[in-house]
Amino acid sequence: MQTRLVSRGSRAHPRPAPSTRRSAVAVGGGTSWRLRTAPSRFMVCIMPGASSRLALFFLGYYAAATALEGVAGKDCGADHHRYYVAAVYEHQSILSPDPLELTSRQQALELMNQNLDIYEQQVLTAAQKGVQIIVFPEDGIHGFNFTRTSIFPFLDFMPSPQLVRWNPCLEPHRFADTEVLQRLSCMAIKGEMFLVANLGTKQPCLSSDPRCPHDGYYQFNTNVVFSSNGTLVDRYRKHNLYFEAAFDTPLQVDHITFDTPFAGKFGVFTCFDILFFDPAVTLIRDLEVKHIVYPTAWMNQLPLLAAIEIQKGFAMAFGVNVLAANIHHPSLGMTGSGIHTPLKSFWYHNMVSPKGQLIISQLPQNPSCLVGTEKAKDKMDSFHSKFLKMVSSDPYCEKDAQEVHCEEASKWNTNGPPPFHSEMMYDNFTLVPVEGKEGHLRVCSNNLCCYLLYERPVVSQELYALGVFSGLHTVHGTYSIQVCALVKCGGLGFDTCGQEITEATGLFDFYLWGNFSTSYIFPLFLTSGMTLQTPDQLGWENEHYFLRKTGLSSGLVTAALYGRLYERT
Repeated sequence: MQTRLVSRGSRAHPRPAPSTRRSAVAVGGGTSWRLRTAPSRFMVCIMPGASSRLALFFLGYYAAATALEGVAGKDCGADHHRYYVAAVYEHQSILSPDPLELTSRQQALELMNQNLDIYEQQVLTAAQKGVQIIVFPEDGIHGFNFTRTSIFPFLDFMPSPQLVRWNPCLEPHRFADTEVLQRLSCMAIKGEMFLVANLGTKQPCLSSDPRCPHDGYYQFNTNVVFSSNGTLVDRYRKHNLYFEAAFDTPLQVDHITFDTPFAGKFGVFTCFDILFFDPAVTLIRDLEVKHIVYPTAWMNQLPLLAAIEIQKGFAMAFGVNVLAANIHHPSLGMTGSGIHTPLKSFWYHNMVSPKGQLIISQLPQNPSCLVGTEKAKDKMDSFHSKFLKMVSSDPYCEKDAQEVHCEEASKWNTNGPPPFHSEMMYDNFTLVPVEGKEGHLRVCSNNLCCYLLYERPVVSQELYALGVFSGLHTVHGTYSIQVCALVKCGGLGFDTCGQEITEATGLFDFYLWGNFSTSYIFPLFLTSGMTLQTPDQLGWENEHYFLRKTGLSSGLVTAALYGRLYERT
């Protein structure tokens, strides 16, 4: 049910060839607006949920400089000016009072129909706004925390769309136990839109199948896609399950794409999948998907893995649109949905209101047209010149059995604060405190060194630290990561660095960079009040990946480069 993050090949800012001197991607001008001042060509609708005051606080919008769009658009032709209208719905699902208790199919349908009634209301509302595709969250219809046995009455039979062309709304009696699929199909027809939803499905198997479960059924966590005429277009069965004992893992990974008349090819995966190579990276790298529909039931975990933080990081890393619908249960830390392009985001994060939220926005048909590449020399101010000098003279580092040794490292250590260790995201980070109005820091772990060049207009009464981790993450999943992170600590003690916080006042102009050994790196950037930010620049410089940001308008909570080493997982 929880999720995290993923990356892509060529559009994830891959490591340059050794001959490549400088390459940077400008990803925004740092300008920020609330919804009421969004540019007119981007339609944003906030439907019933929080009050208007809460909506303005918890649902944010950011945009990059329009000048960059003009530069990028020169190579995109008419695609740069073509848009479609999408919606995601963050749903507070009506849950079974006891998901472990055995129930009947009729009782299960009564509960699921309550959630489906809400879905239908949102589809009709979205239809009035011209929405062409809508996405609903993972677990939104049936809930969660079931056993394999107790979830069975909640499962629909799922025929293979590759083998059977079927319109459940128009052919309701073709297959038994498909009541949920029938309702979703009819919603798509009523709304005249593509519809993506998540439900539990069952598939009978033969005893001769050595993998067939003892009860004679495969049970899958499934996303379904319906076209605007109600036809079942395809289904995706979640591959990377997150402690979901009720479901089976498919024998093979589903690499599911579907075509639309308004935006071309979409890809689909679910929640925890976002952290893994398959199917997420394969969809974008090999199947050239530009749009992702993403049902999720994500439990937020700060400072690095909040829902909106990862959704935006994925969109930026791969240069794609992400339509992310999360479940809404604030008491469980579950909130955070958004419609993200590589440069713009419309998001909802609300730990106060118990209500769901519909987000509607226009999206570019070709999101890669929003991303322009420019040489680092175009940013040749004194701050950037200082960064270039520092990164070009980075000491050579190697690791023996005990520690990292770097030639010419003394300049980084002179009068610098000593490193300390603190737990962040269940990993043992090595950190150094950030002190004074300006300076530069370096901290290393295994074969990764992270660097920070910073200036501050005012030194706030808060503790910030630069942290590094390179190794195997083993809690709530096992996977290899490399992370450079500038974080605000929970208090003034070193042991509070890595704690979950959402408010901050410290303002920084900074460069953050590291000698990553992976090209799959995701920029994570949050400021006070769960506000997404966009870097001014991202890219490779002298075999180091860097992030630049100046002119923050709210306090920094997290700025991180989160690298995934899929081959070591």
